Amino acid sequence: MDAPVRTTGSAAQRDADGTVFAVLVAISVSHMLNDTIQSLLMGIYPVLKDSFALDYTQIGLISFTFLVTASVLQPVIGIATDRRPMPHSLSLGMTSSLAGLILLSVAPNFAALLVAAAMIGLGSAIFHPEASRVARLASGGRYGVAQSIFQVGGNIGTAIGPLLAAAVVVPFGQSSIAWFSIIALVALAVLWRVGSWYRRTHFTATPRRAAYPTAIEGVSRGRVVAALAVLMVLIFSKFFYLESFRSYYTFYLIEKYGVEVQTAQVLLFVQLFAIVIGTLIGGPIGDRIGRKYVIWASILGILPLTLILPHVGLVATVLLTVPIGIGLASAFPAIVVFAQELLPGRTGMVSGLFFGLAFGMGGIGAALLGYLADRTSIEFVYQVCAFLPALGLLTVFLPNIDGRRR
Repeated sequence: MDAPVRTTGSAAQRDADGTVFAVLVAISVSHMLNDTIQSLLMGIYPVLKDSFALDYTQIGLISFTFLVTASVLQPVIGIATDRRPMPHSLSLGMTSSLAGLILLSVAPNFAALLVAAAMIGLGSAIFHPEASRVARLASGGRYGVAQSIFQVGGNIGTAIGPLLAAAVVVPFGQSSIAWFSIIALVALAVLWRVGSWYRRTHFTATPRRAAYPTAIEGVSRGRVVAALAVLMVLIFSKFFYLESFRSYYTFYLIEKYGVEVQTAQVLLFVQLFAIVIGTLIGGPIGDRIGRKYVIWASILGILPLTLILPHVGLVATVLLTVPIGIGLASAFPAIVVFAQELLPGRTGMVSGLFFGLAFGMGGIGAALLGYLADRTSIEFVYQVCAFLPALGLLTVFLPNIDGRRR
């Protein structure tokens, strides 16, 4: 169990009996609403590009601002909440996202767009470490299942954001972004209820002062550090490549195949929905067969497909993005739980570090890939990114901890 430890009455019995699915569903729904707002920002890039006459480098800077703001702050917040959990900080994070959304709808210039992106990034930085902790507390010991349920909500939100952008923002313009404030208000209500459950069942105002376990039993400190480094490289390969889809896939489809903007948004949804499926299956499979096997299959297994992708037609491109998305996404729940088990008692820090690293790699990827696209072509970006899954070979250096855990 993590730092907050005071469990009482019927709540304790529910935790002992198994997974608290109502809480997991609530935190997943709030994750969906949170990431819908995030993906809405990326889904309106074609609108912003035309309205503000932006180039690809500026598009990349918007993603960079949002993602790096989230990535830098998440580990800091995770470490702080390991020592003193803040149940209602979940609502505070959504308030920041709400403010960023409103500013995005009225932003008069590029600088204001960057501030709005930073506010949405701050909301994510506050949300993810504590939400991941709540998911683990409600897992009933089924950590992979809980992490998948939690993460799949975010993936669904990421997938539907571009559809909402295509249906609302593309035809009605920048000001229509304000309508999505309703999403943030609903999320605030859900997160307040989740925070109340957290405070009632697992929270104490007194910080935990006992020393944390530093590593899983039977694995040396040096091996833990090396394993964490490998997991971080795998996060880099996954999210750097996925960012090529989130930020530039619509432009790739428009420029290479001449599809319409709204059609490109729908095809982006297809790829993002594949990520939803991968996230949903990755955790439970990891619980059953071992997380290292899932990481092996999910990252390295898609390498042939990514190498083929830049050299096929439109239909084959759309079809290939489905197994690529499933494969890459199934790794993330396994990676997060693997890291949490390497450092027991450090759920906030580990969650903040890995979610933050995921955002950071996405931000750096968005900026660098935008610069590369301006200097070469959007097609060349996908030719380069095709080799990133080869970094999955580093999985061989991860320790076999599943037997120890069982």
